[in-house]
Amino acid sequence: MTEQEHAVEFEHKHPIDRDCTTLPRHVLQQLQSYSPEAQDLSALMNRIALAAKLIARRLTRAGLMEDTLGFTGRTNVQGEAVKKMDLYANQVFISAFEQSGLVCRLASEEMEEPYYIPENCPVGRYTLLYDPIDGSSNLDVNINVGSIFAIRRQEGEDLDGTAQDLLQENGRRQIAAGYILYGPSTMLVYSIGTGVHAFTLDPSLGEFILSHENVRTPDHGPVYSVNEGNFWQWDESIREYTRYVHRHEGYTARYGGALVGDFHRILFQGGVFLYPGTVKKPEGKLRLLYESAPLAYLMEQAGGRASTGAQEILDVVPDKLHMRTPLIIGSKDDVALVESFIHEQERKTLAEVGKP
Repeated sequence: MTEQEHAVEFEHKHPIDRDCTTLPRHVLQQLQSYSPEAQDLSALMNRIALAAKLIARRLTRAGLMEDTLGFTGRTNVQGEAVKKMDLYANQVFISAFEQSGLVCRLASEEMEEPYYIPENCPVGRYTLLYDPIDGSSNLDVNINVGSIFAIRRQEGEDLDGTAQDLLQENGRRQIAAGYILYGPSTMLVYSIGTGVHAFTLDPSLGEFILSHENVRTPDHGPVYSVNEGNFWQWDESIREYTRYVHRHEGYTARYGGALVGDFHRILFQGGVFLYPGTVKKPEGKLRLLYESAPLAYLMEQAGGRASTGAQEILDVVPDKLHMRTPLIIGSKDDVALVESFIHEQERKTLAEVGKP
């Protein structure tokens, strides 16, 4: 049988789904509406998808292009070294939303203050918060990275440009959140409060096509994902949890150094990701508005949990745009197990304090 005959036989037995569901169409289907707000959300997701395609295209050629890899020599508002792809990806999101009429402002961990688009403000009722490239330390060794995003309704006019409404709301006010994983394939995972859904970029079509609908995180999973290089900088409760998983069968350590990649594994396979605070930095490393809250929104929609160890992530109200939080996120049973070690340590501490 010739190759052409094999192809014909394969397509006859496995017909191609001609009714591919694209991202903007899926948003409208989930909302079961063509209202102005539903169309806005569909258009917002379409712009995010455009940014993802542009970033993915550049990443696939990063090793062949000048001024793509490496550091810029600058630091961001958190004092971290900025990579060239950080700046490129940040600008891509800005360019994707300028003249869109959809958002009045964008806030990114790469920018000290929100970026305002005055021409959009009369009609743009939304704010986009995002981490343009998460895990950029992986770029120069060609390991997966990602982008994280959240959409919030803009409250009030924000006439003084301080974005105070973002500092008065917890993560439950997000109306959409998601991430893009740039790996062997480019995937966009999102939720608008109707479950978690994953799309895979088909390069031949230039479209994100629905590949996983209603993703559910198992109640328990085998994976624990944490940077054990920080072991001696953690509180004793986190060290005790780590000793526990070392001593018990059924646990597997997986840590890649890019939050999106590690989170993606947990979302689909179950387990827990931890980025606790340290003795010197009890607030941890991850930013609430751009990383922790968007991923917590997704995880809760998938049946999991996200906690600081003392409070649900989605209940935390930020006191500044770049506020950091510890993060324990994943399967609800595994998050509860980590919290049990924290609560036990707190009980011991109180008992010690109460001793004469």
